[in-house]
Amino acid sequence: MVLGVDSPIGLAMIRELGRHGVLVHGIGRSPRSLGLYSRYITSRHVRQDGDEALLAQLLGIAEATDCRWLMTVSEGDICWLQRMRERLAPMVVALVPEVLPMARVLDKATTIAVAQGLGIVTPETWSWPDLAAMERALPGLSFPLVLKWSHPARVQVKLDEIGVACEKSLYVHDAAQLRAYLERVSPVGELPLVQRFYPGYGLGQMAYMAGGAALLRFQHRRIAEWPPEGGFSAVCESVGLDAHQDLFERSLELLRRLAFSGPAMVEYRFDPQTRQAVLMEINGRFWGSLPLAYHAGADFVWTAYAVGALGRTDTVQSAYRVGMRCRYIVPELKRLLRITFSPGKIQNRALSFSPAKEWLDFLAAYLDPRTRYFVFEVGDPLPFFSDLWFALTRRWGR
Repeated sequence: MVLGVDSPIGLAMIRELGRHGVLVHGIGRSPRSLGLYSRYITSRHVRQDGDEALLAQLLGIAEATDCRWLMTVSEGDICWLQRMRERLAPMVVALVPEVLPMARVLDKATTIAVAQGLGIVTPETWSWPDLAAMERALPGLSFPLVLKWSHPARVQVKLDEIGVACEKSLYVHDAAQLRAYLERVSPVGELPLVQRFYPGYGLGQMAYMAGGAALLRFQHRRIAEWPPEGGFSAVCESVGLDAHQDLFERSLELLRRLAFSGPAMVEYRFDPQTRQAVLMEINGRFWGSLPLAYHAGADFVWTAYAVGALGRTDTVQSAYRVGMRCRYIVPELKRLLRITFSPGKIQNRALSFSPAKEWLDFLAAYLDPRTRYFVFEVGDPLPFFSDLWFALTRRWGR
């Protein structure tokens, strides 16, 4: 079973398992969920609301299908399954990380401390207990700065209560903007981490960890991001394991020190001018650019299934295709529209784009044989066309 087949991540999970001959039972939040339309899906289910109803649904699917394993996508669902693990057992085995290693990975302060001990460059970071401490530190700060929550899952509900979005990162350009935001979120009871801004592009180093060993490795760089100043991949490219070798070894040691097992991405900001990589965070789950790994032949989902459901640890590092590119068209278009029509909304004011060049690159990519897509696939086209149809019917209110 795959819980959370609403996004390209869940769709990639279904496709990869299906290609390996695994029967996949998908659970989405609505009948319009992407993964429910894949040719590789065995049975389709709409997620029930509420803990008890969802628990009963998962157990019911397991009993009806004899499927005894369960994967998921989001950190929220991972934490939920960790809480429900005993109630699901023995009928359903949740293939998610253990509680303590996951908590360490999610806590940015813990990750930074361990990384520093390994010689990994970490962003200059300030953590203030209250607004008064922020005011005392202001004279020594230089802008822009980037704000991130140390443990997003911990503050999500409280932020929702005061009507503030839980941003992955937020740029502030002066003291007044910093002060205004921190005053707005102060009712949460903690303040976000404040980090120095670092130029460059996103570099992700992925591994499947089991018993301290990396059964599978993969890395990619972001070609285009949404939002343009940095966020998640709109276009990304696979990078060979011969690049950044020393950094990759440190990334693996970081995961070992955190005692983490399962799929993880260690994310850096890499400056090609200085060749410096600065740690941003660790995703202790399947990451947003998983479709690239799938298309390139790095079988993380199959490895997770082989280890967790079949008890195998003899998986061998597979050769994957280097230079493969994967595009997520909707955020790529949003990026282009912002660059073209609303450049003033780009938070990093140091960035400069040529709209003409960006549009030419966008169109030329359709002719590039290296290009694959987050959603569209020739051999499994229905998720793309169903998503397009639902978008059009929503637009016209049908």
